[in-house]
Amino acid sequence: MAKRVVLVTGTPCVGKTSVAQLLTLRLNAVYVNLTDLAIKENLVFGKDEKRDSLIVDEERMKRAISKLIEGSKQSVVVDGHYATNVVPRKFVTYVFVLRRNPFELRSFMEKAGFSGNKLWENLASEILDVCLVDALNTYGKSRVCEIDLSGRSVEDVVEEILEVLNGFRKCRVGVVDWLGKLESEGLLEEFLRI
Repeated sequence: MAKRVVLVTGTPCVGKTSVAQLLTLRLNAVYVNLTDLAIKENLVFGKDEKRDSLIVDEERMKRAISKLIEGSKQSVVVDGHYATNVVPRKFVTYVFVLRRNPFELRSFMEKAGFSGNKLWENLASEILDVCLVDALNTYGKSRVCEIDLSGRSVEDVVEEILEVLNGFRKCRVGVVDWLGKLESEGLLEEFLRI
């Protein structure tokens, strides 16, 4: 099997890490969590106190990721919501943009301690397709797959990803329209509070 570089991206709390870790096991790949790598390799400028998040030096991260990918004989699975900003296009086999119904996502975010602007900004990001648009702009439609995790198990989602990687299923984009759904249900203002 040829070495592949697979990105698993999406809004925080959508399920990236669970999916990426199981996919790594199934592919016998190298797992890279971008936040962990940023901390371990000191690729951080500081902390955004308002958003309670790290400010990553993306240029240094690109170099670190490139070195890691080039040095690996195994496939590499990269987990992170900003993966499309730091993994050079030339390496990427596929980008899996994970999506989740805003009602489910809000519940997961609240359980993870998200509140205030951090909660609403991240929900808006999901509703407005930010991670999907970033992936499409960086890698093009042929390498981007959108997967709705709503109500699904991690195992089921990983099976779908493996089917794409093995050529048994086509990548799809345009799987969800949270903006249209919330608007048609009269709930858009409840979720877009920023």
